[in-house]
Amino acid sequence: MIKDKVIVVTGGAGLLGKKFVEAIVEQNGIAIIADVNKKEGENIAQQLNEHQKDKALFVELDITSKKSVKQLIDKVEGKFGKIDAVVNNAYPRNKNYGRHFFDVEYADFCENVNINLGGYFLVSQVFAKYFVKQAYGNIVNMASIYGVVAPCFEIYEGTKMTVPVEYAVIKSGLIHLTKYMAKYFKGKNIRVNTISLGGIEDSQPERFQKNYKSLCLNKGMLNAEDIAGTLLFLLSDQSQFINGQNIIVDDGFTL
Repeated sequence: MIKDKVIVVTGGAGLLGKKFVEAIVEQNGIAIIADVNKKEGENIAQQLNEHQKDKALFVELDITSKKSVKQLIDKVEGKFGKIDAVVNNAYPRNKNYGRHFFDVEYADFCENVNINLGGYFLVSQVFAKYFVKQAYGNIVNMASIYGVVAPCFEIYEGTKMTVPVEYAVIKSGLIHLTKYMAKYFKGKNIRVNTISLGGIEDSQPERFQKNYKSLCLNKGMLNAEDIAGTLLFLLSDQSQFINGQNIIVDDGFTL
C-alpha cells in the first residue's frame, strides 16, 4: 500500500508509534522513528533493519523546537530525497499531567496544551512549508474519542484514573486544527486527516477495562495493531481524496 513512501512518525518509539513504524516497514514503506527517546528509537530502527535493510531510521526530535523539526527534515530529505508524510503521534506532557479537574494548576494546563497541541501545530507548520516546496504531502494527526464526545466519567469510578481536562481540550483542538489546515492548503496538494482513537490497552485496572468494554460493541479496549490499518490507508494513495476528515476507530464507543 505504501511501497517506498518515506513516512515520519513522531513519538515513533512509544506505545503506539513502535507498532506504527513496524506496520509501515511491513508494507514496504520507509519509517522514520522521530522521538526524544534516543536509546529506544535506535533499538527499534536496528531491529527493523535486521529484517529489511534501510527501511527504518531513527532521528531525534523535540516537537516543541522548530530547529529540531527543521534538522529532521533536512536529514531525512538529504538521505531519501523526499518525505511523503508525517504522522503526528507524539504525546508529550509534564510531570503534573493527569490530575483531576479541581487539582489542575493553570500553569500546568497551559504548559500541557502548549507542548502537546502546540507541538502538533509546529510540526505541521514546518512540514507543510516543506510539502509546499515539494509540491505534495500528507499529514495524519492522532486524536481521541474524547476530542469528539464528552468524557464518560462513570467508567472511571472506583479507580484513580480520570480524563485530564487538558487531554480533552488538546484532542478536540487537534481535530479542528486538522480541518483548518486542510482548507488552508487548498490547491497545494497537501492532505491533512485525523484518526480519533478509542481507549488503548496499557495495563489499566481490570474494573476500568470492564466498564469501558460495556460501552463498546465487540472488543472494548484496542491496541496499536487495531489502529494501524486505518493509518496505512490514510498514508496510501488509495485515500488520496480523503482530506480534512476525522476517522473514529473506537469499537463503537461513541455511538
